[in-house]
Amino acid sequence: MAAQATEYFIETRLRNHQKHYDSFSFPSILSPNPKSSPSDSLSVFTKEIKSQKPFLESLLLKSGALLFRGFPVETAKDFNDVVEAFGFQELPYVGGAAPRTNVVGRVFTANESPPDQKIPFHHEMAQVPEFPSKLFFFCEVEPGCGGETPIVLSHIVYEKMKEKYPEFVGRLEEHGLIYTRVLGEDDDPSSPIGRGWKSTFLTSDKTVAEERAAKLGMKLEWIGDGVKSIMGPIPAIKYDESRQRKIWFNSMVAAYTGWEDARNDPVKAVTFGDGQPLPADIIYDCLKILDDECVAIPWKKGDVLLIDNWAVLHSRRPFDLPRRVLASLCK
Repeated sequence: MAAQATEYFIETRLRNHQKHYDSFSFPSILSPNPKSSPSDSLSVFTKEIKSQKPFLESLLLKSGALLFRGFPVETAKDFNDVVEAFGFQELPYVGGAAPRTNVVGRVFTANESPPDQKIPFHHEMAQVPEFPSKLFFFCEVEPGCGGETPIVLSHIVYEKMKEKYPEFVGRLEEHGLIYTRVLGEDDDPSSPIGRGWKSTFLTSDKTVAEERAAKLGMKLEWIGDGVKSIMGPIPAIKYDESRQRKIWFNSMVAAYTGWEDARNDPVKAVTFGDGQPLPADIIYDCLKILDDECVAIPWKKGDVLLIDNWAVLHSRRPFDLPRRVLASLCK
């Protein structure tokens, strides 16, 4: 059913795979208007993105996420052209934890951790001061099974946590969080947080790494063949100026339940900003709230998902191969 339309884009509904609020659906799903011609041209798609950018940005502001489905996006280069058409400035991937590989232009692989591992909910790079405002994902190869990228509205999570655990949320707002992670020298593709310090800081020089870490407000402690990174205290709750509301902007659940590998103990990965440990029961109840409130649309080849990182947390479910989802980060 068409809910809103331009001459080229129509907003559609996908039964059982959206949440519907008073004035919007989450996510908004856009498809080519069958009356537009030709709709099977990538150049027409990118041209329409440019000409309809005010409409697309207003829809993103309202819904927090846009899924483009049914458009002629076949390859990583096509995806790069789509990202470029929006005109958002690229964000260099400095300080993030996930192992990624540059594919073409502004396009990288999404987190390359093994397919049997779940990646918990997080705002992208919430553990560092300079984070992307927008994320693009592109499905180049559909998963054999699973592999969805669940998304959830951050202000809903904040409201539910504030209602259920006001004292805990008050401590988060007062103290923030400290994130601690041990990085090896090189990337570890077996770990969801396996990005080594050389690729994290884009250098093989320890002095340069320390300088770049300092610009992020991060402390480094060199240990053996790796380094311990300490970030914070950093806010766990932010205020979204564009929507005039508080948001659950952190990687608390992701760190506490998922930052685990040969070098890292997830329970030690995140604490209150005053150094006190987080209560496990509340963390796991927050995880339940995230799961209850999320939407998980099965990927189809050619899908492009645009997420406002100020509004939405995302995760990744385990999957059976094949699956290839690419990403691009924007300031």
